Amino acid sequence: MTELPLLLAQAAEGAITPPYTVLLIGWIVFLVGLIVFNFSSRAGTIARATTKEALRQPIFFLMTGAAILVMVANYYIPFFSMGEDTKMYIDCGLAMTLICALSLSVWTASTSVAEEIEGKTAMTLLSKPINRRQFVLGKYVGILQSAVIMLVVLGTLFFFFTYFKFGYDQTESGKGGADIFFYRSVGWLPFQIPYLTQERFNVARTILPGLTLIAMEVCVLTAVSVAISTRMPMLVNISTCFSLFVIGHLSPILVQAKDQNVFVKFFAQALATILPSLEHFNMSAAISTGKVIPMDYIGFAAMYCLAYVIAMIMLAFLMFEDRDLA
Repeated sequence: MTELPLLLAQAAEGAITPPYTVLLIGWIVFLVGLIVFNFSSRAGTIARATTKEALRQPIFFLMTGAAILVMVANYYIPFFSMGEDTKMYIDCGLAMTLICALSLSVWTASTSVAEEIEGKTAMTLLSKPINRRQFVLGKYVGILQSAVIMLVVLGTLFFFFTYFKFGYDQTESGKGGADIFFYRSVGWLPFQIPYLTQERFNVARTILPGLTLIAMEVCVLTAVSVAISTRMPMLVNISTCFSLFVIGHLSPILVQAKDQNVFVKFFAQALATILPSLEHFNMSAAISTGKVIPMDYIGFAAMYCLAYVIAMIMLAFLMFEDRDLA
């Protein structure tokens, strides 16, 4: 993962084609894959039940409502950023989306996995033709699906908030906002069709790489939370995931720091190797400097995410395999 900062640094050296089309296709393939998994396997049955359970929990509506409230409030609150209010708005919106999605996934993993094991509900499920690995995999996918649904809802709203925010900031700064829509005639219709204006659309779609990296970070921490939940209760799980979130964002910074002693450098490298390097999924620096996230960066981040998720799910299999449910 040391290549990722280098790839991001190279984004300013030349013209980088924004990978929006590739990312959109990737999201569609990912969502279709989840649907196929849900209806083609026994683990998918558990995943569907887990997702329904998560969507009925108050925390889903609480986190979704909190994120929307912050987005609406930031729409009108000035950032005093010398004409960069829209970039700051996107940065704050992505951060809030990440916090809410992670809170939902970690909380759901703690309640859905740990409490079912301790409450003997898991033993009832495993008495049916479902083995332990299918149970763990189904729980992971089900929890992840609830977070993905939140990301899709918030991402769609965030896109339109950003679309209107750009014009609002242009008007407030006296530059004259771009038209909200433009209209084009279609031959067989008696009226004109409204289309999104290109200038606003180009700004609003910059959230897509950020949402994609947020989804990867959610995938990683959800896998970690599910693995911990197979052995530990809710409080330990939440505390551990919070610690990993903080350390995962700090360890790459400590590794790259020049002024440090040998012990600190060794300790930071050990943490960055063993624990998830979540800072690689953080694109706030790229947003604040106006850089385009290259597809190579997102591709390496996706491979790192996939490798770490597989490792955590395998660890969850091992930890749950000999767990006494009686």
